[in-house]
Amino acid sequence: MRESLEEPVSIVWYYNAKLRHMQPHILTWNNQDYHLGKIDFWHKTWSGKHQIHHFSIADKGGGVYFKLALNTDSLQWVLEEYMTAQDMAIEYRRIEA
Repeated sequence: MRESLEEPVSIVWYYNAKLRHMQPHILTWNNQDYHLGKIDFWHKTWSGKHQIHHFSIADKGGGVYFKLALNTDSLQWVLEEYMTAQDMAIEYRRIEA
């Protein structure tokens, strides 16, 4: 089940100026640390005059998948959604024409 939260979280992240790349590294949520893996998807939106960066990323163990948002004005991180590995079933069906 995908849970919608919009909950503030703590993120340790780094920025590589040479590569112009930023990476969320550790997410702390509900007194638990999640070491994050590679970014699966990134896009940006606007909320008024503030740019929001959205990240889809799993923990390194692959047990939990997160959607995170970074407000570039306040530098506040928000956990938008999460999904556990048990809920990540992918179903492929053949559609007959």
